[in-house]
Amino acid sequence: MIGSLTGKPTAHHPGAIVLKVRGVGYKVFVPPSVPQKLLKQPSVTLFTHTHVRDDTLDLYGFQSLAELQLFELIISISGIGPKIAIVLLDQGVDSINSAISKADVDFFTSIPRLGKKNAQKIIIELKPKLTDLQDLDLAGDSPEKLETLDALIGLGFTKKEARLALKNIDPDLPLEAKITQAIKNLGKK
Repeated sequence: MIGSLTGKPTAHHPGAIVLKVRGVGYKVFVPPSVPQKLLKQPSVTLFTHTHVRDDTLDLYGFQSLAELQLFELIISISGIGPKIAIVLLDQGVDSINSAISKADVDFFTSIPRLGKKNAQKIIIELKPKLTDLQDLDLAGDSPEKLETLDALIGLGFTKKEARLALKNIDPDLPLEAKITQAIKNLGKK
């Protein structure tokens, strides 16, 4: 399997770009709004998913691991294929996560070829999985944030509570001030 590609975007087709890597042009399907952005860059790295069927072998590319992982979760749902998933991902990871947590069926039905039943299926099947992914924090944490999280967990808060409490805290505060503010935030809930 191809995990990622780094190269020069040379052309685009509807919904895809051609990424030239050491003389070989790979056709990579990307979210619809991405090709124009990528063509302006001299070199890009895309995290890829290789989709194999009886009659095709397609590459789907994403600018972040979070997008790739969400794409793979979406296509794991029966009835949702990669073509619909890639268009859905054009809405953004945060918007999709928010729509799932709010059970916003209308958000999903606004995507072409995505009906109400499949929208409900996405929400039902991904809600517990996304909670697990958020606990992992795919974006990565700074050492300072990890230290603050460890301190809050040591005080008896769950990892999820600690993350929620730290969301709106100024990252430039000293460790003790962050912990104090986080405890205050947790007390308000």
